[in-house]
Amino acid sequence: MAEAATAGEIPHHRGLPAEIAIWEILVRLPPKALLRCRTVCRAWRLATSSRDFLLAHHGHQPALSLLYTYDVSDASSRSLDIVPLDHRTGVAAADQLRPVARLGTGANCMQLEASCDGLIILSTFGDPCFSVCNPATRQHAPLPLLHGFRLAGMYPHPPTGEYRLLLYPATGVQDACYVYAVGSRQPPRYIGRQEEKELIHRFVSVLCRGNLHWSEAMLEGVSSQLMVFDGTSELFRQMRAPTVPGTAQLFEMDGMLGMASSNDAATIIDIWMMRDYDSEAWAFKCRVELPVAELAMRFRLTNFSNLVVSSLDDNDVLILVESGEWLLQIGIDGKLVAKFNTKYLSITPLRLKQTLVQHTFFPTIEGYIVNAWPFI
Repeated sequence: MAEAATAGEIPHHRGLPAEIAIWEILVRLPPKALLRCRTVCRAWRLATSSRDFLLAHHGHQPALSLLYTYDVSDASSRSLDIVPLDHRTGVAAADQLRPVARLGTGANCMQLEASCDGLIILSTFGDPCFSVCNPATRQHAPLPLLHGFRLAGMYPHPPTGEYRLLLYPATGVQDACYVYAVGSRQPPRYIGRQEEKELIHRFVSVLCRGNLHWSEAMLEGVSSQLMVFDGTSELFRQMRAPTVPGTAQLFEMDGMLGMASSNDAATIIDIWMMRDYDSEAWAFKCRVELPVAELAMRFRLTNFSNLVVSSLDDNDVLILVESGEWLLQIGIDGKLVAKFNTKYLSITPLRLKQTLVQHTFFPTIEGYIVNAWPFI
């Protein structure tokens, strides 16, 4: 790291050592700010372009809840805004919803399918056409070999260093499972059938420790099991989970799984955290009672079904409720933390941890672009 940091002559800035300037300050900047800092001098540009630095920079980025909104003012030229919710303190509410990218969708509508290490998988509605993009580097490429499939999850594959997609057929034998390495010229590879097909069809998977997870309570009403797809062996297995009634959402927090279960009205939420992944031990964290009367009076909110539970980087829980023109953030104390008046913003269970790491698969894909349409 030090060799990369000291490559070339780095100017002195009021006596601040280059090692500190690069590895303590620049490495913590948001991607856009870092790219601007590269214009200061050639040495900073070289040091902050090395792979070691970019990996460390990615590690310092916050994992932010991912939202999206459409510009539908012109039906022939719709656009999709990818919006991470910057929940960190000291940021004005108006600045918390700045898009990291805007993509033109033409007459089609896109949706966010998966997010992993700063990469986002997009699809069009209906008969899906998939693509991969990196909002921070403004890279985009179509994935035409996925036509006829639907996505169950995205995960890194440690033995190969590839990013892979777990897929199932859009029609036909829908309990069949396939795997595709992003950017590969080979079609998706069949890996067998999955009996609990409804889980991977109907619910968003949660990536934790390189594995994809689904809660069976999402489907059956009461369960004490998770279904797990191992990202290394690419086999399915089961894992213990708290026995909870009703619906359950999974989320990841600092390398551990969390589970949020709610009552039928979705007004009371119980939060569980996995204490030890290997021993599958869980502990009850807290119960959150939403301020129903306040939200009904101030925002005319009577239905809490469109709700997402996620995590913050400071080991706290983020609860987002979508209602008409409002997006509401609720704390684990049950109090309203923030409100955003926005008509077309939609919440997702996905999170975005931005990266400037250059992936070699992008230039190999036909139709690959950088800093061009569909980016606006």
